[in-house]
Amino acid sequence: MQDLAGLTVVTIEHAVAAPYASVKLADAGARVIKVERPEGDFARGYDRLAAGHSAYFVWLNRGKESIALDLKTSEDATLLGAILDSADVLIQNLGPGVMERLGFGPETIRAANPSLIYCSISGYGSEGPRAKQKAYDLLIQAESGLSAINGTPEGPARVGVSVCDIAAGMTAYQAILEALIGRSRTGEGRVIEVSLFQAMADWMNVPYLQYRYGGKAPTRQGLQHPTIAPYGACTCADGKELLISVQNDREWRDLCAALGEPDWGTKDIARTNNDRVANRAAVDGFVQDRLGRLGREENIALLDGARIAYGRLSDMQDVVEHPQSRFIEVPTSDGSLSLLSPGARVLGAEPVDYGPVPELDAQGAAIRAEFGAPERRPAVS
Repeated sequence: MQDLAGLTVVTIEHAVAAPYASVKLADAGARVIKVERPEGDFARGYDRLAAGHSAYFVWLNRGKESIALDLKTSEDATLLGAILDSADVLIQNLGPGVMERLGFGPETIRAANPSLIYCSISGYGSEGPRAKQKAYDLLIQAESGLSAINGTPEGPARVGVSVCDIAAGMTAYQAILEALIGRSRTGEGRVIEVSLFQAMADWMNVPYLQYRYGGKAPTRQGLQHPTIAPYGACTCADGKELLISVQNDREWRDLCAALGEPDWGTKDIARTNNDRVANRAAVDGFVQDRLGRLGREENIALLDGARIAYGRLSDMQDVVEHPQSRFIEVPTSDGSLSLLSPGARVLGAEPVDYGPVPELDAQGAAIRAEFGAPERRPAVS
């Protein structure tokens, strides 16, 4: 039996952050009832690139049940209240104050179900002067300072995945698991708030500390590290790119010896990491010149021999073919699709049977019957 089997999670969600948290609960065996507006989660329409489905929606909604509700109607609001009376977890990422206006604020719901864990995900939280500011991933990348350190010296760049949404979803998932452990001891639920801004701000603590206490304002480095050298990309003789990382002075000496230039390991301009960062152009130029004389696989053999860390600059086809990539199969209405596997696995456990991606309101009739509401009939024109 999966760890969260028997738990019921209700999600009033759209887009990425809340669906990320709830799909992890579904993967662990929880029953996840996804409440969608009548027109559906707008992430269903982000694209049609996953065999006719939205890539985001396929990734984030496997294993859930879908019911379409109009919470502005008394019938559907009553049904949601009945579902929540016996739920273990509620996750919502509607706009600030929307749940309260609908009559489903945390105080109201937990008065009827004190063991409920109520998790709200928003852009900036429920307090402060920007609490009501609309927020999406790229906007939070900019507001949180991430864009100031991502990109090249010529200009900022978006991180190519929805990193702020994912950070918020991960944070919510962790907090919900902590709350479940706490409830097992006390019997009480709790109210959790997660914001995209604060989740990403937490990830920004290294540049924050370097700036606040070291006086070093972070800059955009492209494929370089701001405080370690050499750490970045080199172009090999065959035109392929290879990233290397030297983490300490011993590794630097080992690299220089492997490149046939042991004297570089003790040069005054490169003896310590601080020296190498201060003289980055000369250090990087030296490494590029030597690695640029050989093809990428020849350089990899050389670096392996010296125990120097490296990484190939991969495109998506490289990821598909990567020997370490693992994949899962997720059913959809048009057949199974292959997804890159979740990052954690339990050794020795039975393989996880990932549930299908639901069509809009796919389980609506069954859920209505289960909780005593009549099946919705189409309006007569």
